[in-house]
Amino acid sequence: MKKEKIIYWVTTTIIFLFEGVMPALTANTELAKEGIKHLGYPAYFGIALIVFKVCGTLILIIPAFKARIKEWAYAGFTFDFIFASISHAAVDGITNTQTFFPLIFVVILAISYIYYHKLNPYPVSI
Repeated sequence: MKKEKIIYWVTTTIIFLFEGVMPALTANTELAKEGIKHLGYPAYFGIALIVFKVCGTLILIIPAFKARIKEWAYAGFTFDFIFASISHAAVDGITNTQTFFPLIFVVILAISYIYYHKLNPYPVSI
């Protein structure tokens, strides 16, 4: 059980730092604004993305949030990472390293998700 907790908290903290803290601290930099512009998105999309990333990471990192809400946060980040990869592939080409970087986070997120459910099993109802 201790190993599972360590794996869960390490992977979830990585997501929290890279998808919540780092974007919140760098959102107004020229590099961040240029990155959104480079991909062809309007400036307001970057702001909305930051808000949702910060909220999503808080949902993942704070244990008091209910499992159903955490499921939505995990799903949202999965879509975010996949579409980030697609956006980079469409703009920069499939061989660009930035195309594959978000997919690394899909793997980290999946590990967090798997270990979240190992630590918090609940019957899934539809």
